[in-house]
Amino acid sequence: MKEADSKRILVTGGAGFLGSHLCEYLLAQGHDVLCVDNFYTGTKRNIARLLRHPRFELMRHDVTFPLYVEVDEIYNLACPASPVHYQNDPVQTTKTSVHGAINMLGLAKRVKARILQASTSEVYGDPQMHPQSEHYWGHVNPIGIRSCYDEGKRCAETLFMDYRRQHKLNVKIARIFNTYGPRMHPNDGRVVSNFIMQALNDEPLTIYGDGSQTRSFCYVDDLIRGFDLLMRSADGFCGPVNLGNPGEYTMLQLAERIIALSGSRSSIVFRPLPSDDPTRRRPDITLARTVLGWEPTVELDEGLSRTIDYFRQLRAGERDDEVTIPDGFAGSLRHHGFEQSGMSKM
Repeated sequence: MKEADSKRILVTGGAGFLGSHLCEYLLAQGHDVLCVDNFYTGTKRNIARLLRHPRFELMRHDVTFPLYVEVDEIYNLACPASPVHYQNDPVQTTKTSVHGAINMLGLAKRVKARILQASTSEVYGDPQMHPQSEHYWGHVNPIGIRSCYDEGKRCAETLFMDYRRQHKLNVKIARIFNTYGPRMHPNDGRVVSNFIMQALNDEPLTIYGDGSQTRSFCYVDDLIRGFDLLMRSADGFCGPVNLGNPGEYTMLQLAERIIALSGSRSSIVFRPLPSDDPTRRRPDITLARTVLGWEPTVELDEGLSRTIDYFRQLRAGERDDEVTIPDGFAGSLRHHGFEQSGMSKM
C-alpha cells in the first residue's frame, strides 16, 4: 500500500476475539490502527505482539464515555458477545451497545469518518422466517434474559440509520452470525469453545435441549474479509448485510464432528434449553454475494480443526501468547510512526 493510501483506523473492542483478528488484518494492509478496549472481555494477550508494530497503538478506554481522537474509519466492535459475559452485567451490556454507538457516531460525525457497526444475528431473535434475510424484522423478547444484548444491538442499528438520515453519515451495518476460530475465550460459554474444551478434556459434551436446534458457523478469517469488503463498499450502500456461513448444522451434528476431529472419548449429555434460546439460525447471504462479492470459503471441518489445534496448544501451555502475526508483517515493520492524536502508547 502506498503511504498516501494508508488510513488511521479505530477498532473498538480491538483486544477481543474478532477485534484482534481485524487489527492484524488492517495492519497487514498497511494502515495505522488504534485499538481501544476496556478489557472487560478482551485480553492483552490477543494483541501482545502487535504492540511492537510501529503502526499499532493501544488505548484502554470504555466506549460508554466519549472519545476524542483523529481517525479516518471506525469499526465499532465493542460489546461482550457471549451470553455468559453479557448476562453477567446486563445494564452495562445495554449501555455499551447504546451509549457506545452514540459516542462512536458522534466521533464519526466530528471527524467525518466512515463507520461500521458490528451488529448481530441476535436482532432476529428466535426467528419465524428461515433462513433470515435482512428484510426480516425479527422476533425478539424485549424483557427476556438475552434482551440486553439483542435489544441493545437493535437500538444501535436504529441510531446508525438515524445518523445516516439526519447527519448524512457514511455508515455500514454488519449482522454477524455465529463466528468461531483461534482466540475465542475457552470459558466464554459459546457452543464451539464449550464443545472443544470438553472434548479435549474427555468430558461429556453438554447439549442444551434435544440437539435439534441449528446454527450456522463462520470461520473468523471469512468474517474479517467480509468486514473489509463492507467498509470499502460504495457510499450509497449501508446495509444491514448478513455476514455468516449459510451451512446449517444441528447441535448434535456439531458435537459429533468435534468429538471425531479431536479424537476425543467424550460422550454427549443433554440439559434443558435456556430461556429465549433460538431454535433455528441460518443467514440468507444473497445481499453479501451480490453487492460485496463475498461468501465464506473455509469449510466447517477445516475451521474446526484449526480451532481445536489452537485450544490444544493453549490447554497444554505451549503458547506464550494468543497472537499469530500474519504473513507479510515482517516486510511491513518499518518505522513510520503514528499521526499525532493526543494519545500515549501503552
